[in-house]
Amino acid sequence: MDNTMLEHQKWRPERNPGQTSGRKARQDRPGLRKRGGGWLAIAAACASLLFLSPASAQTETAPAAEPAPATTGGAAAQSYHSATIFTLKTGIAEGRMVYIGVGGDINGQVNPTLMVHEGELVQINLINGEGAEHDVVIDQYAARSSIVVDKNASSTFSFTASKVGEFSYFCSIAGHREAGMEGLIRVMPGQREAMSSDAADVVRDPADLPGPVGQRGPKVVKVDLETVELVGKLDDGTTYTYWTFNSKVPGPFVRVRVGDTVEVHLKNPADSVMAHSVDFHAATGPGGGAHATQTDPGDETVVTFKALKPGIYVYHCATPSVAHHITSGMYGLILVEPEGGLPQVDREFYVMQGELYTVEPFGTQGEMEMDYDKLISERPEYFLFNGAVGSLTKTHPLYANAGETVRIYFGVGGPNFTSSFHVIGEIFDSVYSMGSVLSPPVQGVQTVTVAPGGATIVDFKIDRGGHYVLVDHALSRAERGLAGYLIVDGPEDDDIMHAGPAEQAAE
Repeated sequence: MDNTMLEHQKWRPERNPGQTSGRKARQDRPGLRKRGGGWLAIAAACASLLFLSPASAQTETAPAAEPAPATTGGAAAQSYHSATIFTLKTGIAEGRMVYIGVGGDINGQVNPTLMVHEGELVQINLINGEGAEHDVVIDQYAARSSIVVDKNASSTFSFTASKVGEFSYFCSIAGHREAGMEGLIRVMPGQREAMSSDAADVVRDPADLPGPVGQRGPKVVKVDLETVELVGKLDDGTTYTYWTFNSKVPGPFVRVRVGDTVEVHLKNPADSVMAHSVDFHAATGPGGGAHATQTDPGDETVVTFKALKPGIYVYHCATPSVAHHITSGMYGLILVEPEGGLPQVDREFYVMQGELYTVEPFGTQGEMEMDYDKLISERPEYFLFNGAVGSLTKTHPLYANAGETVRIYFGVGGPNFTSSFHVIGEIFDSVYSMGSVLSPPVQGVQTVTVAPGGATIVDFKIDRGGHYVLVDHALSRAERGLAGYLIVDGPEDDDIMHAGPAEQAAE
């Protein structure tokens, strides 16, 4: 190998040949409607899946749904993250029967006033807290829960806040309303404005990855990583102090070929609070490089390893507490291409899943703090793609055209939960199981299991235009932030799918 050949990877790279950047894709899609700093639309059929299971204890506020683009035939568009969600638990307080708010701004409040805006989709979750029969009814919207009988039984229902005003919610069981089970829902005119924030956007654009290595011989590849601690936007009105590689979650997508020598420079700025390091699962040697890269604030370290085996691998910080560093955002993927590279596709995307463990319940606004007890007990408040709620829906959706082939490099930073990765409305043509590119890919796969610290590659051709949803098929996690959009421009081929019965052939 000629060590004088040095490839220095940059992290605003050109995309793959023929691949359109996220910004250009947005410009090229006049049929899509801009919303709140990003593109947000999804077919109403996908939205109905949100309500298959009760939400976890939370109050979540998200923008109201917009009218659908013309390509959807005028149907109302909703999403996995388009509801304003409240959780109420029945109980006894102040000597009377009441509803008690759970999570977010209503946490602990007795018969809390539920604040929503005109046009918002509202979801109310009811939990039975003491074992008597209860329900929740809102007469003006003809909306009600099921009756919950046993302690910890739950019910969920939803409605669109189409009427402005102040309305009662109450228990319809005889005598319960009079005994104290009544509160207000206040519907305010106009759309909710997202709270402004000076927090940084930490979300890695899924289209931000270097192009294929292709046909070349081995060389030295220099990788620059900087461990940046910064206050980032976790959700609308919610911030968190992230620990990152290069200011984004996940860290940069590193791309080399088998036989390359990878020279990693890890810099920890002087204003950091913590020491940091990096462990490459693609490296062979003690700690994956972590032993050589324990880097104090103000220092820089270097580790070099040979990329011996092709595949898609996770890298992460390995400074104690390792789980704390990972959950705060310090993970990424490295692809070691086989000789000659992978089969060519039209578009490639980079998506990683992780969890956050905050003191405050999911949906709380303000500055969040990490809860170490929840971390070691594996009780996350947030499940996230690319670091934030709405990361791949409101701010950085995936874009493609009908007829194109798509590849998603998917990994789980974790640190604790396995993902069942699924794209609603698509079937993976090829899956590189457990991230192996040496074995033949599995074909025709619906859902892929990816362990913490693991990764996979999925390829599929998009045959029909429309809106597709990326999820972990442990679907309750969608209500804690875990959803993404693949927005596909192009014909909606009725031969593949259409509303209504099959057309009968002429006799």
